[in-house]
Parts: sequence; C-alpha cells; structure tokens
Amino acid sequence: MKHPLPRTIFFIATLLASISAAAQNDPQLETVIVTGKLSTFGATKSDIPILETARSVSIVPAEEFLERGALTLDDTLNYTSGVVGDTFGYSTRGDFPRVRGLDVPEYLDNIQVLFGFYNNARSDIYTLEQVEILKGPASVLYGQGSPGGLVNTVSKRAGRDNLEREFMLDAGSQDRLQAATDIGFRISDDGKWSGRFVGVYRDSETQVDFVDDDALVLAPSITYQTDRTTMTALVNYTDRESDTAHQFLPLSVSGCADSSVQISEANVCAGTSGAEVPASRYVGEPGFNTYDTESLSVTLFGEHVLNDVVSFEATARYRDSEADYRQTWVSFLGAGNPRTLPDGSAIGRSWYDAPASSEQYAIDARTRFKFETGSLRHEVLVGVNYQDVNTRTDAAFLYARPTTFNVFNPQYGEDPVPTAADFDSARGTSQSDTETVGFYINDQIEMGRFVVTAGLRFDDVEIDNGSEVQSDDAVSFSLGALYKTDMGLNPYISYSESFQPIVGTDALTNSSFEPQEGEQWEVGVKWQPSGTRTYVTAAYFEIEQSNLPNPADLPFAATQQEGVAEISGFEIEGQTVIGNVYLDANFSVLETEDPDGVRFPSIPEEQGSIWATWRPMEGALNGFSLGAGVRYAGENQSSGTAFLADNGFAPTPVEVKTDGYTLFDALVGYQWNSTAFTLNLRNAFQEEYYGTCLARGDCFPGEERTIVARVTHSF
Repeated sequence: MKHPLPRTIFFIATLLASISAAAQNDPQLETVIVTGKLSTFGATKSDIPILETARSVSIVPAEEFLERGALTLDDTLNYTSGVVGDTFGYSTRGDFPRVRGLDVPEYLDNIQVLFGFYNNARSDIYTLEQVEILKGPASVLYGQGSPGGLVNTVSKRAGRDNLEREFMLDAGSQDRLQAATDIGFRISDDGKWSGRFVGVYRDSETQVDFVDDDALVLAPSITYQTDRTTMTALVNYTDRESDTAHQFLPLSVSGCADSSVQISEANVCAGTSGAEVPASRYVGEPGFNTYDTESLSVTLFGEHVLNDVVSFEATARYRDSEADYRQTWVSFLGAGNPRTLPDGSAIGRSWYDAPASSEQYAIDARTRFKFETGSLRHEVLVGVNYQDVNTRTDAAFLYARPTTFNVFNPQYGEDPVPTAADFDSARGTSQSDTETVGFYINDQIEMGRFVVTAGLRFDDVEIDNGSEVQSDDAVSFSLGALYKTDMGLNPYISYSESFQPIVGTDALTNSSFEPQEGEQWEVGVKWQPSGTRTYVTAAYFEIEQSNLPNPADLPFAATQQEGVAEISGFEIEGQTVIGNVYLDANFSVLETEDPDGVRFPSIPEEQGSIWATWRPMEGALNGFSLGAGVRYAGENQSSGTAFLADNGFAPTPVEVKTDGYTLFDALVGYQWNSTAFTLNLRNAFQEEYYGTCLARGDCFPGEERTIVARVTHSF
C-alpha cells in the first residue's frame, strides 16, 4: 500500500486557496504576507517579487528555519518542495542538497562559496538572514552550474536598519552547548556609518560516537550608507573542529539486516548474520580520524543609485580555506562483496589522509537600467562576473589493510595506524586553477499585464589541472513570460539553459570533452489572492541533461558523451494565515532517468511536508507559541553490479531500495518581554531510518532525535 501522507499533503496544499477565502473576511488582516523577500544580492539578483518572476524560487527566512529547529544548512531545506536537504543522512562534513534530483552549487551573496570536495568550512546558519533556492538552470545569471539550480544564502550584515541586538544560548541533546550573538550598532550620529557583529561558539557532541561538532565563527561587518550609496565590508572567520559523521556503514551489516532496505538479489546478503550495527557506530580510529576546517573570507558589497534610471551594484570576495581530513572505514566492494564476515569481523579497513585547500578571488559587477519605451517598462541588468579559484588536495588512500576490527564489538587502538611513510608512498596531488569570465544581460519587460524576461550570457572558462589546460566557452539563454490577473493568479512559462565544463579527453574523438549541458521547460502558476495572507505556487517542469557519459547499451558510439538524462516533475508550495495559525504545505513528485534508463540514486519520487504554528495574540496565552511539522520522503534506490560467487563471479545487476520515512518535529515557545524561550524537537518520535543505502556497499543513517532548549534575549 502506498503511503497516504503525500496525498494528504497534496490535498491540504490545494485547499489553501479555499482557506484564503475565509481569511479574506478576517478583520485582523492589514497587510499581505509573503514568506521571504528577494533582493539585489539574492538568488535572482533583483528585488522583483517572486509573484512576478517567471520561474520557481523558494525562500526560507532565518526566523522560519530557526522556528523549525534547523541546526545546519541541510536542515533549513527540509520544508521545501523539490529539494532533498540531507541526501546522505546526518552529516558533519558539509551540506549535500539535491534540487530537482541533481547536485547544485552553493552561493553566498551571489558568489559561489564551495569548490571541489572537502576543502572549505561549512557555513553556520546563525550568520544567515535567509536561504534561497533558485530551481532549474541558472547559467544566464551565474555561469557554469547545475541544471537543477542553486542554493544562495544571504549574510547578516551591517546597515542602519539592522540595529537589533540579541544574545542566544542553546543547550540540547548530545551535550550541545552554543552561545551566539548578533549586535548591530551606530558608529556615527548621522547614521551613515553602522556596524554589526555576529559570533558563534559551539561545543557539541553528535549522534555518532567520538564525533564532535565544535565551531567558532566571527563575522563582523561595517557599512557606509547614504540615500544613494551603500558600501559594506564583511569578514567571516570560521573554525570548525570535528570528524565525519559519514561512517559508510557496511551494507552487509546495515541494509541486509534492516527490513527498510530491499535488495533485488537475495544472495547478495547470503551468509550475513542478520544483526545490525547501530546508527551511532563509529568505525573510524580515535586519534587518527579528523575533519577540521578553517576559512577566512572578506566580502565587499557596493550599491550606488546614479539617478532614477541607472544604478550600480557589485559583490567581491576573497576566500582562503583549508581542511585537515583523515578517516578510516570498513572497506567495501559492492553489494555482493561484503567486507565483513557474518560475525561482524571486517576483512579490511581503508585509510585516507587528504589535507586540502582552496583560494578564491571573485567579483560580480552589474549596472541596472530602469526606463520606459512607449508602453513598455524595462529593468535591464548588464553584468560581468570574474572568478579565479585554486583548489589542491594531497590525498593518500590505503585500501583494505589487514584488520582485527569488528563492527559489532569495536576495539579501538588495536590496528596499527599507517605511518607517514605509508601515506607518502601512496600520496598524489590533484589541483585545479579555474578562471572564469562571464558577460550577461537580462531584461524584464512589463507590457500591461504581461511580464517578459529574456537573458543572454557568454562565458569563457579556462581550467588548469597542472598537467593540461582546457578552455571552454558557452552561450546561455533564458526566456520567460508571466501574465498578471486581477484575482492574483499569475500563470507563467519559462525556458532556461545551463552548462558545466568537464575536464578530460574523449578517447574516441581525441578532443577535449564538451561541457555538459542542461535545458528546462517550466510552466506554472503563482497565486496570491488580493487582500489575503495566502501564497501558492505550482510548477511542472522537464529537464534534459546531455553530453553525459555513454550508457552501457551504446557500444559503437561516435563519442564518449552521448548520454542523456531526463527529469520531469511537479511541485506545489503554499503558505497561509488563519487567525493565529500559520500554515505551510509542500509536495513534489519527481521522475528521473539516467542514460542507462534507471532512476537517479538516492532521490525519492515523492516528498511532502506540513508545518503549523499557533501564536495566540491576546488573552492568558498571549506570548506562547506551539508548532508542529511532519516531513515525508518516499523510497529511493541505487543500482549497481555485484560479482556473486554462486553466479561464477559474473557481473550481476543489483538494485538497493531504501524505504521512505515520515518524521515529526515540534516547537514550544514563550515570549516574555524581550526574552524568548523555545524548545525544539526534530524527529520527535526517534524514527530510525537511512537517508540512503548504495549498491556499492554502504549505508547512511538519518538524523536521530535532537532536542534543543534556547533562550534568546534582545537588548
């Protein structure tokens, strides 16, 4: 039987429109409320309302994701349609969101913030004003990227309207202690100069034994602001000391022993004991494992209004990051080749030592023109983007070294840790210097009730990996049209493109690989009935990703890049307010097919969520808040090949399916004068689940229950 929750979510979301009719008669209504607000340094590089933007954009303000108990950037995305925040379960190494089934880049204030793998410090959400998800290809505005879209976060920074002051103290499960402060202040009496200081200190364990999540974040900023000019300098120093929560638990003692994981070949699990390791199991080596990251960035923001027609804006950043990453885990070699015996003894453990770094120089500068030509009103954005990013990793990997380790009864310190000489003998350096220049123009034209958006961009990308230099260029195009109606129901249609360079040489053509390309068609509606606090968006989309590696059934291809992936889906999001109750509902359906004709790994077909907050505004309960949410994700799968002994070690297709899950979150809060007390529970009923299990042979447990009590004092 299919899980009934997705249908329930869909039903509730579609009811939001009828709910708004009741809200229209609410005498308390005074303003139109829309969750989040776009800005010139936001995902669309414009403050044009989402209601008039012919593509899907979701915004999660800080007040909202903190209310729901989010502790990481992954967590902030849990109530957004079409987005998987914690794709690989609970994580400390970073955030791994998938948007519309695909990996997406992370941006901070319009500039990309993460590069390569595990060479940057993870962003701390207390330093953010909001999180924005731009869905679908975005190369016209951002250059190279994913056809799934991007995640853009917006920093807290100084300004004469940002003078609030607060101190926040957290205490929670896993011995979590965190102190944070956000202080805005005037520097000059005339209000032109202002400052802001954001700081975080955290001392915390995690749900995985021996893995901590400690952090120190300092983010001061200073702003000069007049009626026409705003200039801001923001410094962010982040130091995180941790280990990796991803322990790559062996499928043979995780998925094979868990009824929530189905495997297409029963003999894949033949000979396993049926016992299961707990999600908290640490298969690393204390004293060796580490994942410590440090990052320093300086970001400059500038805005100047020349006159009613012309304005200028720019963001520039220097960022220097490094990571000290070492880990050992139980070796695995596919679903049919478990590296643990039935009694839990590991056949081997692999050891990894990979210090890494990255350095970035980037600027995005643009001129904005607002003018009219006859009956047409234009907002034209002309911009140039330059970025130079250098990444380096000195990695050494020692596979399946002899071990006495037992995953059911681990005894740490008995296996000899490889020496520096062992690692040096296997060490290799990978580096990349990527220099990108992009020129773009985007025009949003209003013609009565019609809003038409057209964009064009040219990019030149040069990648030097130390042994060869590859140059690519690309032209990206986007077009959208939206129609505004008196009833607040705005239908739209849009087309957009993306590209992503791939380094290497096509063995069949002896030429450099062409960039992977993506294109999307999207149709949808955005509805905000006049005079209500209801907002609903719905979209259907189709994405094609091309120039992928060839599928297995294409043996006589002319090139190695004839693979094509197809994605289609439907998403709906809705928010409304009924009296003292705020409601948010989301639902999405996603169909994916890779070049081999199978579903994308680790991506559920169905997702949904509902959140409700009740805040009585008068009477004895004034000041209290009660919130509850439910999150649902359907099953996901991973396909691969096993070499089974009872099949003569011939390659055998294997499909691993991980069941979906339903999680409940809760909030209890009380506001007393300038002090707020909150208690958040995530996964309140301690549902045990896997984010995903992979056919290659490992599983990723989901987030266990977290309980956080918080006191926030404003002054």
